[in-house]
Amino acid sequence: MSAPQHQDRSPFRQRPPLADDAAVELLRNGELEVLGRMPWSSNMTFLVDVRYPGAPVVQGVYKPLRGERPLWDFPAGLHKREAAAFALSRTLGWDLIPPTVVRDGPLGEGSVQLYVPTDYDEHYFTLREAPSHHRWLQRLCAYDFIINSTDRKGGHILLGDDGRLYAIDNGLAFHCEFKLRTVIWEWAGHPLPPEVAADMARLLEDGLPRDVADLLAPLESEAVLARANALASAGCFPIDPSGRRLPWPLV
Repeated sequence: MSAPQHQDRSPFRQRPPLADDAAVELLRNGELEVLGRMPWSSNMTFLVDVRYPGAPVVQGVYKPLRGERPLWDFPAGLHKREAAAFALSRTLGWDLIPPTVVRDGPLGEGSVQLYVPTDYDEHYFTLREAPSHHRWLQRLCAYDFIINSTDRKGGHILLGDDGRLYAIDNGLAFHCEFKLRTVIWEWAGHPLPPEVAADMARLLEDGLPRDVADLLAPLESEAVLARANALASAGCFPIDPSGRRLPWPLV
């Protein structure tokens, strides 16, 4: 009698190559099927299959509003901040964040982000030594200052199976009060790369795009541009003289 064949029961699928525009269309209009709850999340976070006629099935990470724990320092609606973070990164042309949309779902309105198949043994502290990643990480360093990220842990930076880096878990951002907490301080005080400075100058000239502003409060939108202006005027990466602007845990 032959031994039974091993069956892979993992709910995760390999992701087909997908451009951002196509991913946004699928995430916004596809049918969502909840596969299960994602581990290690303080708020309700679900892995979903996204089915759209004539397209391959892709997977998303669904964060419904009704599954958020109340926070004393952020209003309800972190899912909108997740989508705003993607939209602003896309406007800057920095390719930092997986495509993310706000839509209705099985548990009501929430964000749906394209799931990134990844090696979960990799994170910021294993990736930062590779010079090939420095340009991307420098963009994220500047970006986290602009969006006022309060929780950039090392584990929120993924190395996808496609070889690209991605920044996830961007809901705790865009607060009016300066609350920056990040693990990325390697370039503190170093001059901004010319292309980063040029992209920020374009943002300041054009103003915040409508798809970002519509997801934020007016004062939050103004604060984004104020921080971008401060960083551009300084001409260098942010410095933490206190040494305490770190998230916990670090990974």
